[in-house]
Amino acid sequence: MTTGTSGEELRARAIAFYLPQFFPIPENDQWWGPGFTEWTNTARARRLFPGHVQPTLPADLGFYDLRVPETRQAQSDLARQYGVEAFAYWHYWFGGGERILERPFREVLERGEPEVSFCLAWANQTWTGAWHGAHDKILKQQTYPGAEDDAAHFATLLPAFRDARYLRVDGRPVFYVFRPEELPEPAAFVDRWQRMAREAGLEGLYLVAEMSDLLGRGARYTNGDADGFDASVYMRIPARVDRWSTLRMRAVRKSLGGPEIWPYSDAIVDEIPDAAHVQPCVYPNWDNSPRAGRRGLVLQDATPEKFERNVRDAVERLADRAPQERLLWVKSWNEWAEGNHLEPDLRHGHRWLEALQRGLT
Repeated sequence: MTTGTSGEELRARAIAFYLPQFFPIPENDQWWGPGFTEWTNTARARRLFPGHVQPTLPADLGFYDLRVPETRQAQSDLARQYGVEAFAYWHYWFGGGERILERPFREVLERGEPEVSFCLAWANQTWTGAWHGAHDKILKQQTYPGAEDDAAHFATLLPAFRDARYLRVDGRPVFYVFRPEELPEPAAFVDRWQRMAREAGLEGLYLVAEMSDLLGRGARYTNGDADGFDASVYMRIPARVDRWSTLRMRAVRKSLGGPEIWPYSDAIVDEIPDAAHVQPCVYPNWDNSPRAGRRGLVLQDATPEKFERNVRDAVERLADRAPQERLLWVKSWNEWAEGNHLEPDLRHGHRWLEALQRGLT
């Protein structure tokens, strides 16, 4: 059991995915125009159908810039206040040393602040213009040059793995892989990274694979246990997908020309495979129409109360695990253009965070 900053015992270790794309970079300036950040899409979002709640705008933290240390500190303070143990920073390594959006985490590491724990989640996926209707437009290609590139990648992460704030399970730093099915040889990847960790004086790594299953139609990757990953996280948007909601979505989409509209489900944990190596992920909300427009997917009627029920159910699912392995993944801390956040917004204030805290305690 862990304890929150207000003294309550927390029944699970909440880890919130953290997007760093809230400061301008030359690549985004080139692709999308000067000054582009995640706020660009968030702020220009509009209602696409009756009852659609857009734009969704930030409250306490405002339209922040992640180059500002005070912003990162305020995020840390909020997270720790409400029981988030760690941020899982999305980390981009495209192969051959090519990286992007690394500045916020690099400064977190170099400055030794803020205090909130962290781990890294490797977003090993090619960047395309898909959300903007340009599926064939390759912005940055994900490559896997081989063992030497793995060694270079590991070496860049080793200072983070050694940081006292790094999230660990039984002494092993947690490292998350977004698309394990795209690794040329997942089992060989696991063996190589575990060997490099031990050779570097670590106790090994706690390697986590994502089982992506957008709407419950089958996970992209189900071999995590066999390939040697320590855990697999089942990622499914909490949509209530039944015959009635499917017919309704199709009718509405036909009349409006999109986006997909699904009811938010507060029983999504029932859909998570009940296996010892599978860890749950809970979503407070989802609406990626700010990015994708009418090609997006919207969950209607997401409320903090429904989110809290999903958190409680997920915590119960973890109750029989060893305390160190009661990892509850939350998507996300700040994916504002996916309508997917815990940070305070103008409509609900702190209620998403309060719901998470109640579910954890």
